[in-house]
Amino acid sequence: MNGPVGEVRTAVRRFLDEVRPDAVTVAVSGGADSLALAACVGRLRPGAAAVIVDHQLQPGSDEVALRAARQCSEFGLVARVEAVEVSGPGGPEAAARRARYAALRPASGLVLLGHTLDDQAETVLLGLGRGSGPRSIAGMRVLDPPWGRPLLGVTRAATRAFCAEQGIEVWEDPHNSDPSYTRVRLRAEVLPLLEDVLQGGVAASLARTAAQLREDCDALDSLAEAFSGDCCAVDDIAELPVALRRRVLRSWLIDEGVPELSDSHLRRVDALVSEWRGQGGVWLPGGFVVRRAHGRLVVEPES
Repeated sequence: MNGPVGEVRTAVRRFLDEVRPDAVTVAVSGGADSLALAACVGRLRPGAAAVIVDHQLQPGSDEVALRAARQCSEFGLVARVEAVEVSGPGGPEAAARRARYAALRPASGLVLLGHTLDDQAETVLLGLGRGSGPRSIAGMRVLDPPWGRPLLGVTRAATRAFCAEQGIEVWEDPHNSDPSYTRVRLRAEVLPLLEDVLQGGVAASLARTAAQLREDCDALDSLAEAFSGDCCAVDDIAELPVALRRRVLRSWLIDEGVPELSDSHLRRVDALVSEWRGQGGVWLPGGFVVRRAHGRLVVEPES
């Protein structure tokens, strides 16, 4: 079958054939992307699970979730609704994301997410704009256990056309048109302008850039693993290329329990190696501080 239906079905089938997960759960919001994914999985893996997360942020969200659950049941999936409480630092988008991923994380198998090529392009632009470094610009992976993204090479237009052709009723999340959200403005204003100025193909080009950068990042990460032992000894890493040395430091800090490292954090820790002038320690998230003493780096709880 050609057209959007064939394109979406082929992407999902290819993912399942290549990855061969023992169990899959589809994360469903009620939007076109996740419903198209759920419909394909129901056809290929009848009896698989579907989870609808109710963030409880909008009036009637419970009804939206129940409707999506009924649709998933019609697709042949075993659906359930998970209500979550959205709270914590970082703004509503970040808090909702944390709550959603916590509710979706499976005991085993993979959770399939409906991210599309357009979502990938938006992620790359966000990373570029925030100066978040190569990991962010490299975007999302098709397979990042326990998460899987079969539709990452499929456009949002294709999933909408899929649902239209299959007669699937789609819920339009009001938040997806609210300009107070940065990603919404990227979607509605920035990407269309770039498509116009650069005469099309921008989303696909950004996705290709992410894939190329991800390959480079993977190669450097593999090289960094060779220094995963006593990397806190300064002399062992001082002469490494900067990109490799910072990956070694990042891996070491994560192993030491330091969370949420940013590019700025890594640069300040790296300065203890590359720009040593007897400076004091570097304070990091989670109540940690990194100091240099006697030619070594040490991580200590903040006093």
